[in-house]
Amino acid sequence: MDSLTEKKTRYLELTANRIREHIVEMLVEAGSGHSAGPLGMADIFSALYFHILKHDPKNPHWSERDRLVVSNGHICPVQYAALALAGYFPIEELKTLRKINSRLQGHPHRGSIPGIETTSGPLGSGLSQAIGMTLAAELDKSRRQIYCMMSDAEHQEGNTWEAIMFAGKRRLANLTAIIDRNNIQISGFTEDIMPLESLRKKYEAFRWHVLEIDGHNIEQIIDAIREAQAVYEAPTAIIAHTIPGKGVDFMEQDYRWHGKPPTKDEARKAISELRTLGNRIKSEHE
Repeated sequence: MDSLTEKKTRYLELTANRIREHIVEMLVEAGSGHSAGPLGMADIFSALYFHILKHDPKNPHWSERDRLVVSNGHICPVQYAALALAGYFPIEELKTLRKINSRLQGHPHRGSIPGIETTSGPLGSGLSQAIGMTLAAELDKSRRQIYCMMSDAEHQEGNTWEAIMFAGKRRLANLTAIIDRNNIQISGFTEDIMPLESLRKKYEAFRWHVLEIDGHNIEQIIDAIREAQAVYEAPTAIIAHTIPGKGVDFMEQDYRWHGKPPTKDEARKAISELRTLGNRIKSEHE
């Protein structure tokens, strides 16, 4: 992983903002989909695709690429936008989200577009898939890293905890779970519906190395990944505290935006707000 300069940090922040703009444009065009989660994860996906991951858009099946499993598949607009900006497919195709015969369905499908490692939709299965990839890397004697994006609410699934227990027992050090701790799910706040805390202590009890970060701070995101790569005796869980709907004032911290798209008027307002934010990031560092 390259060193993180101030110039690169600003580039990643601006890229995250571009990802958010594309998310809003995709969702309003589709007329359906999830808003809060994708917007909240834009900084992490910017850091992953444009600084952290070993990957090659021109050779998407490169055997030594890092693997990124998106267990919480409903946030796929953020991954689609990042993949398009990275050069995996044309940016214009983003507007086909959720349309009939589109390659960009409401949950990612392996084989539809390059760069998608797994088909996801049912919550709770992604970590088990990532564990399989980690075991395969061990058999190959490969140092490739396996990352698994997870929602906080999918920790209400029993299969998730079976996977957490197994990974800790096998000391799968090449595995890093990044948990979107935005505290919401489709019907309310996680701590009202099925409390998860203390999430950190639960992972630690299953022999994971655990870090907690601000999921909107590029430096913290990359520092956490560096630390995870330096741990050789355990898998790492990064609990990323995020704001659902980040960057769009009227969506932020409102669970009702978990599973709905903006209207045309709301989208115009959101895009205007994001462009103002982008201009502010540029002006602060000129």
